[in-house]
Amino acid sequence: MSLKRKVRIGMIGYKFMGKAHSHAYRDLPFYFNTDIEPVLQTIVGRDEANVKQAGDKFGWLSYETDWRRVIERDDIDVIDIGTPNHLHAEIAIAAAQAGKHIICEKPLAMDKEQAFTMWKAAQKAGVIHMISHNYRFSPAIQYAKKLIEQGVLGEIYHIRAQYLQDWLMDADFPLVWRLRKDICGSGTLGDLMAHSIDLARFLVGEIEEVSGMMETFIKQRPMEGLPGPTTAGPTAGTGEQVLADVEVDDAVAALAKFENGAFGVFEASRYGKGNRNGNRLEINGSRGSLRWDMENMNTLQLYLDKDEFGMQGFRTIQCTESIHPYAGAYWPAGHGIGYEHTFINLMHAFMEGISTNTNPSPSFEDGYRNQVVLDAIAKSASKGARITVKY
Repeated sequence: MSLKRKVRIGMIGYKFMGKAHSHAYRDLPFYFNTDIEPVLQTIVGRDEANVKQAGDKFGWLSYETDWRRVIERDDIDVIDIGTPNHLHAEIAIAAAQAGKHIICEKPLAMDKEQAFTMWKAAQKAGVIHMISHNYRFSPAIQYAKKLIEQGVLGEIYHIRAQYLQDWLMDADFPLVWRLRKDICGSGTLGDLMAHSIDLARFLVGEIEEVSGMMETFIKQRPMEGLPGPTTAGPTAGTGEQVLADVEVDDAVAALAKFENGAFGVFEASRYGKGNRNGNRLEINGSRGSLRWDMENMNTLQLYLDKDEFGMQGFRTIQCTESIHPYAGAYWPAGHGIGYEHTFINLMHAFMEGISTNTNPSPSFEDGYRNQVVLDAIAKSASKGARITVKY
């Protein structure tokens, strides 16, 4: 029996995405036959007590409080970046220069210039690089890609994508890092619409023109001790409430024209009351249409105009058969998988890339191209004009 090649991971960040990535690394060998064994070598966070606790819970062999130390270590092969956005570029470039393979959470960078620099640094170093757009790796989305490539929908005319959440609607919710422009770069645009743009590029093609609008509904939020400019706000029960300006978008909408002539409509908001994770899309073609909803991620709705008149309508496909991409690695047909499995599938692609020295998709180039579109939407919103997307 051949021994598996051990790939030692250094993961920077330990909260939401740290939990998702840790689980994926641990379960990957259980579901997929691969010649690589991910080793949870070290986890990194600034708060020593919390990162140690996370490391123990998630199964990491050690922890560090300085990401620079991890990049210097000889026992690390992969740098996994799950930090706030403003740190992505510095960490990724240093990792590439140290010869480490890299996987990075989305959006890839604060802007297209940073993203381009990251892509070129990884390319120059010859390391495997990937951006963590996990929704691509739902079996239903992968099957939708196959149907489109096979021409089942015919010529693609429309994509409309919507990503709605509602966790931010309380005006007393504090100014967390996702609401600080100096840390995240943008709000809903980079957090939610980045996923929709990636899916659109994956399924339909490149975007050549956009028109966008953005809105911030609650202009100030409590500081909770965070540094930055403040203003004295109203008293809240006891003591004075210190508020800070919100400089990122709460909602964004965009129209897009694709290079192949398709037309796109995109909407993202953190103010969609009742939507916990409303990531949805519909694609219309000359021969049929399809719909997908992350909250029912194992199903694909498909309409085909070749069906007999009187029996036409959207059919529901349970994408859990062995013929559906990735589904065969898990359970018998009808036994659905969940959100966490999209990360396992993504990590499988990443490890296969390392094994074969072939860069998987979505790569840092995809991250850069996504960022170009996002920047163009922001520019369009600020100027009130259509913007040509220049890659």
